[in-house]
Parts: sequence; C-alpha cells; structure tokens
Amino acid sequence: MIDWDDVRYFLAAAREGSVRAAAKRLGVNHATVLRRIAQLEERLGAQMFEKLPSGYRLTAAGEEVLELANEMEASSNQLETRVLGRDQSVRGLLRVTLTPILATHLLIPDFADFARLYPDIEMEILSSGELANLTKREADVAIRVVYDRKTLPLNLHGLKGPELFGGVYMSRDRLAAWRAGAADPIRWIVINMHGIPEWASEGEVRTTGVPFRVTDAAAEISAVRQGLGITTLPCFVGDADPLLVRVPGTDLHMYGTLWLLTQGETRKTKRVRLFTEFVSRRLAAYTPLLAGLSISSD
Repeated sequence: MIDWDDVRYFLAAAREGSVRAAAKRLGVNHATVLRRIAQLEERLGAQMFEKLPSGYRLTAAGEEVLELANEMEASSNQLETRVLGRDQSVRGLLRVTLTPILATHLLIPDFADFARLYPDIEMEILSSGELANLTKREADVAIRVVYDRKTLPLNLHGLKGPELFGGVYMSRDRLAAWRAGAADPIRWIVINMHGIPEWASEGEVRTTGVPFRVTDAAAEISAVRQGLGITTLPCFVGDADPLLVRVPGTDLHMYGTLWLLTQGETRKTKRVRLFTEFVSRRLAAYTPLLAGLSISSD
C-alpha cells in the first residue's frame, strides 16, 4: 500500500526541482526526502527522477505518478476541509498568514486580544512575505493587500476591509535640521527588491543620488528614524510613529485594499468565523489610520 507521506515528499521534489529545495520547504533534511522517494520507487517498482547537473527531472513514470499524486493531494485537502467545516468547537489550531509589517505594526495587539478572549484556540501567526496557499491548508486565514479584486482566486472567500495608503516619510528631527539649512546629504532609503516606487517623489526635499539600501522593512524603519533620509511607508506605520513625519510636498498613494481570505469548508469552523469577524471589526476601526487621515501633514 502506498504511504501518502511518501507521495508528499515526491510532490515537493517534483515541484521544487531539487531535493534540497524540497527539504527546505518541508522542514526536514535532504536525506529524509531521498529516503521517502526511494520508498515510493520501491513500492511502485519504477524510478521517479533522473538526476541531472541542473537538478532532478521526472522520468516518464514520474510524470504519470505526478498527475495521480496531484489528484490524491486535491482529494486529501477536500476531505480535510470538509471535516474541519463541521468542527464548531472554540478550540484547536488557527493559522493566520500576513506580512511582517502588518503583524508587527498593526495587528499583533488585536491578535493578543483575541487570544485572551479564546484561550483554548492555539494561534500560529505566519508573518512572511511569501503567500501561503490556503487551498493546500498552509494557513486558515490570510490577510492580504489586494490592488485588483480580479486577481483574487475564485476558490477563496473574501471579506473586504479598508483601503491602505502609503506616503513618503523622514525623521522629524531631520526635517527640522533641513529647514534650518543643514547641509548633510539626504538619501533615499530603499528595500533592495523594491527600489523607489514610481509614485514616490522627493517633494520639497532634495536627495543625493546615493541611496541607502536595506533588505527588510524593520531595517528601513530604523534607518529613517536615524535621520539618514526619506522612504516610503504605509500610513499606519509612518503616521503612528512620533519620530517620523511626512515629507513636505509629497502625496499619498493607495497600495490596495485589505482582504480577509479563507477557503472552502475551513471558513465554516467556529474559530475561523469568530476570528475573521473580530479582525474585520478591528480593521474597520483602523480605517482613518490606514487611509492616512488620522493626522494632517506636517
């Protein structure tokens, strides 16, 4: 009899194209992936992969097994979500995925309030830049910024939240020094993978051509607080920080709309329903902050 766990390891290797990448995705060492695939090959009496310098390539038998394995995975996910949909207890695991900046600068206090209200719910907050797959049950609820509603997968259930805006910010002290005529150069502070957004301008401030590059939002916020220069931030971060101020002469920009997303039968579980309703109310209360209306420009 085929072990479904062996099939899972095979699927990960087929999708990632290498044993090491599959191991990283599954959170195991590469020897475990090799052993599981070998078990599946022994059970089926066929070789699944051909090892090449560039990675692993499926054999003809592997291609056939991949098609069937995808069907097995879909059936397994459907069975699991149907069973979960009948689970109406206010206990169990609740996994929520969102970006680190939304978690750290906005919603963790609300998640803490929810956890205190429902102490038997085990919460797992997946704050990452990667999109978790709700269909494969990598998370129960996703909180995402969506620019175009048409890009939402049709199989997901969405609860629309407020619109999210961003602006250009610098430290309050650095702005005061600039107004007093300080000659120190002002830089753009940018996250490497994003660069300076097309919508962003320097406003009344002139920057040097030498940017200051970082790899994550936490470093970006720390750098702008230190007075290194200007950067773009969501309004709920920039406006809420007493050390920061909007750069004079710059405009706000809409990033998109916040959505609470759930999938299939999972959304019918009581803990998921309670959580989405709770967070939806909190987000509604944050509407002015998210839209940049909670303060006026300095």
